[in-house]
Formats: sequence, structure tokens, C-alpha cells
Amino acid sequence: MSTTPGLLVSVRSAAEVAAALEGGADVIDVKEPLKGPLAPAEAEVVAAVIDAVDGKVPVSAALGEWSPNAITEAHWHLELPLQYVKWGLAGYAPTPGWGEDLLDTRRELPIGTEMVAVAYADWERAKSVPPAEVAKFAKRFRFKAFLLDTWGKDGKTLLDFMPAKDIAALVDGLKRVYTTVVVGGSLRPEQLKQLKGVAPDYFAVRTSVCAAGKRDGVVDAVRVKKWKELLAGVKV
Repeated sequence: MSTTPGLLVSVRSAAEVAAALEGGADVIDVKEPLKGPLAPAEAEVVAAVIDAVDGKVPVSAALGEWSPNAITEAHWHLELPLQYVKWGLAGYAPTPGWGEDLLDTRRELPIGTEMVAVAYADWERAKSVPPAEVAKFAKRFRFKAFLLDTWGKDGKTLLDFMPAKDIAALVDGLKRVYTTVVVGGSLRPEQLKQLKGVAPDYFAVRTSVCAAGKRDGVVDAVRVKKWKELLAGVKV
């Protein structure tokens, strides 16, 4: 049975939730885009977003770049009923045996909150782990969700760092083991044509659904709707 990829919309405040839902967002993600690719919003902001969503769709939260203090720093966020949380791996070198500390972090999460495995396509400039390695890790340790994103938010998109065929292979490999796959990376709606054959469970957007296409703008329901209409033509 073919299905259409869903749309994950990142918001930075409860005020943006209504437009995201009106446009058809299937998942609401919370972050503070002015502070980094996966910078956390204040816990109070995340709580307000959860209230505004009111159970209509799942809510995820970005918690920054992983560090050994990740759980402590996210203490108040982890008190909240979040379906997914994610840390980036910028500055995380893939030394032999890497990932054990990430698994320790996952074990400390509250029941009902899933940790998303995050790979940056521009891993070299993020000083991170190559996407293929993160995907292998996610499969081996049965992560329920995986995000392919870009670390730098400078106008470049996912396709500047990975060809569509490599993205498709990565996505398909993860979906075969029933991992929910999200593809982000500052993609613009018109790039969907270049992503023929790439069929994640969700596309993740922020910049392209904000007023004037600005990352620090306000989510615009019309722009969200445009994405949804385009995705209706993409079959998984």
C-alpha cells in the first residue's frame, strides 16, 4: 500500500502552532532556530507548545548537540510528555566504540519518549559522524526514529552535501528495519523534483514554511499547505 510522506514542522513558540496545524503539519517539533540547527527552546516554551498542540499530532523537541551532560541539561524538558527528543552530534568524533555513551543517554529517557538518531549530511564541517555510520548504529541498536539534517544553516541544502540516490539508499535501508525516517536539511519545495525516489516517513521543514522564507520568520499556514500539496504527489 502506498502512502504519502508526512510533514514535520519546526516551531519556536506556541504562537506558531495554529498555523502549522492549519497547514496540515503531521508532527510538531520545537526548537530555537536562532541558536543553532537543533538548539533547544526553553522548557516553558516547549510546555506551551505541547498545550497548544493538545494531542492533535506528536510533538518532538530538539535538545541541542549531545554532550556527557545531555540528560542533566535537558532535565526540565524531559519532565514533559514528548514523543521524541533529539540531540545532534556536532563535535562528536567517531572514535572506536563510539555510541556507547549515546545508548546510556537513551536508557535514561522517560518511558514513552524516544531518542532520535541524528545524522548531519555536512558531517565534515560539523565534525560529526558520517550519515552511513549513524544509520548503521541506528539499525544495530533499533532506534525507532532517525533524522537526516544539515548542521550549517547558511543557505545550502541537503542536496549540496548528498546526492538524491545516496539519500534514497539511506532512507530505504532504515525503513526496511521499521525505523521512522525524517529528512530535513533546509529543503525547498521545488527540490522535491530532484528527490524523486526519496521516500521518508516525514520531511522536516522550517525556513521554507516561514514568512518570506526566513528561518527566523513566523510559520505561515499557506506555505505549510503548499508543502502538503506537493507531498501528496510523492508516494512511499
